[in-house]
Amino acid sequence: MKISEQIAKHFREVYFGGNWTEVNLKESLAGLTWQQATTPIHNCNTIAALVYHTSYYVSRVLKVLEGEPLDASDTDSFNLPPISSQEDWEKLMDKTWADAESFASLLEQLPEHKLWEDFANNKYGNYYRNIHGIIEHTHYHLGQIVLIKKILLQVNNS
Repeated sequence: MKISEQIAKHFREVYFGGNWTEVNLKESLAGLTWQQATTPIHNCNTIAALVYHTSYYVSRVLKVLEGEPLDASDTDSFNLPPISSQEDWEKLMDKTWADAESFASLLEQLPEHKLWEDFANNKYGNYYRNIHGIIEHTHYHLGQIVLIKKILLQVNNS
């Protein structure tokens, strides 16, 4: 297996399952209503905001993998469009899964030499660093999502 295929597998696992942590985004979000996804808990971001945030970076790096210039801003990464229905929530989920699969598919095709080239600008490091950063970032926020969901379910069952 080529390294780019292994990285794509690792990326898919955090989104769709099969990793050694036995936790993934798709299963963790399954069954959540839009109300639960948008409910603030303490001073934490909502689950919907965290999903949008992680997906924002995937969608921006996806564009780079498609040959477009990097067009991303940390300040825009939490600009979640309003979610006021189950349909809005499901549209966010559908885009998240589609972008994740497109991202993984392009990673599989990435020539290994490309991993060691500058990503968009040398100040960002190489492709390898940025792709693994996306995976690490997703795991980090997945942990937050799992904890927020547990709190939400405890509050709802009280």
